[in-house]
Amino acid sequence: MSHRWMLVWLPVALLMMTAPLAAQNEPNLSEDSKEHEGVPKGEILGPFEWKSEIFPGTVRNYWLYVPKQYDGSEDVCVMVVQDGLGRARGWRLPTVLDNLIHKGEIPVQIGIFIDHGIVPAPNDNAESRYNRSFEYDSLGDRYARFLLEEILPEVEKDYRLSHDPNDRAIAGASSGAICAFNVAWERPDEFRRVISTIGTYVGLRGADVFPTLVRKYEPRPIRVFLEDGSNDLNIYGGDWWMANQTMLSALKFSGYDVAHAWGDGGHSSQHGAEIMPDAVRFIWRDYPEPVAVPIASNRRMEIVIPGEDWEIVSEGHRFTEGPATNRNGELFFSDIPNGRVHRVDAIGNVSVFAEDCPGINGLMFGPDGRLYGCENGNECIVRFSSDGKKEVFVEGIPCNDIVLLHDGSGFVTDPGNKRVWHISPDGTKTMADTGIDRPNGVIVSPDQTLLTVADSFGRYTYSFQIQPDGTLAAKQPYGWLHHSDQQLYSGADGMAVDTEGRIYVTSTEGIQIMDQIGRVNLILRLPQGRRPYNVTFGGPDMDTLFVTSEGTVYRRKVNATGVLTFEEPIKPPKPGL
Repeated sequence: MSHRWMLVWLPVALLMMTAPLAAQNEPNLSEDSKEHEGVPKGEILGPFEWKSEIFPGTVRNYWLYVPKQYDGSEDVCVMVVQDGLGRARGWRLPTVLDNLIHKGEIPVQIGIFIDHGIVPAPNDNAESRYNRSFEYDSLGDRYARFLLEEILPEVEKDYRLSHDPNDRAIAGASSGAICAFNVAWERPDEFRRVISTIGTYVGLRGADVFPTLVRKYEPRPIRVFLEDGSNDLNIYGGDWWMANQTMLSALKFSGYDVAHAWGDGGHSSQHGAEIMPDAVRFIWRDYPEPVAVPIASNRRMEIVIPGEDWEIVSEGHRFTEGPATNRNGELFFSDIPNGRVHRVDAIGNVSVFAEDCPGINGLMFGPDGRLYGCENGNECIVRFSSDGKKEVFVEGIPCNDIVLLHDGSGFVTDPGNKRVWHISPDGTKTMADTGIDRPNGVIVSPDQTLLTVADSFGRYTYSFQIQPDGTLAAKQPYGWLHHSDQQLYSGADGMAVDTEGRIYVTSTEGIQIMDQIGRVNLILRLPQGRRPYNVTFGGPDMDTLFVTSEGTVYRRKVNATGVLTFEEPIKPPKPGL
């Protein structure tokens, strides 16, 4: 649709700022929030109506701020604001943008001021469904997709917008503030500059977990300005003032570029309007220098090596799984739909190691130097000689993943039947456990006395003590994993272990690194937030993570040393309790 000015009728409640704001006095504005003669004034266009498919049935208005300096000759920066023109005007944002663009303190940018959606009432005796809390307070990438797949492409029909994430800012107040932060959090490859005023980082729809996630996830290239007042809301969902301070503490802990302005106001836009010029200047500081990836100095980040990032090892496969490393540090992985096993040699050359392996999934080397694999298509465990010749080792198990110990015994998971099997060195199979909803990845501790089994359909990994005869005892739902707001399970899959006893668990939320006592200390994500499905250590020094993700295999060097479970057990250090 062409961006003609048009009046769209919507209920008055939708045309107003819809956050529950306290009554406020006239803000004490700085000169940068006031109109001045000689300063070119941008144009406000709209409202434009938008009917969303990502939020089905909803209709909403949005407005555009187009600065006088925009001439269409090049791509320009973007500022997205939740709660529409009412919020932007409450902050005096159009005037602030006019002044700061004119002074050259911020880049030329187009403002997109978007209301939340409603599902209109079907008749005069019914009420509309208001989508504000659902859209703004929810975690996950739904609102980010709404912007990236619907609103920005629509605006780009008439205006040249930059696709560089460093050229995109997003702002909001109250629930709109956590919405703004969440967009950048989910998609730092698209948005990196955030203004948050009176942010609702409380337990309305789970946003109270944000400070914990900020502390646990590997830092992302995001710059944040926070504002709040000591008389903000304190209701059933939480204490806004305390929550914003907790958020600031978490961002600082993880090394983020963050600034804040605290006042004594309540849940209103007054203080936000007063500090808005400083907030805008801060998020665009040093432009066009990109927003840097934070460098955190806390102990949990010792695993991450600054400057080391994910690299592609191999791509173009149908679905990769089962990475396994031999004593030389060479990598082997399966391509399940193609029934192939690939080999990556010491210099990175990728070749086909074995074919005609229906449903080949988890792989692991044994102490005899042979590669063992779960050939799910034939419901058996197979093993390969060094030249790729295959033989059946154990029949009658529709297995998924495998771990082998130094004595030649091992364990495999059987997800469809909710079973874990023990395998003796001679190939005898014995059912070791039943009842885990979806047993998937499996790994042992460095001393080979504890078995960990991932439950894809739950949020826990299960821990067992391995008895001398291979039976399992002391079963506990031991490791606690994070999962997304949009599903009730972790998707836990393949795992690896390092010499410190830390377990690396692939999941829908990334690679969750648990300490020995089952607590997630750090979460690593793949590029573009792609989901990891399995992980192992490899390389000459066993300090490289290899991760499979759909048709691609990635690697990344880390400050940790992996364990080959088929070698002699080693005792890890005693964990901090």
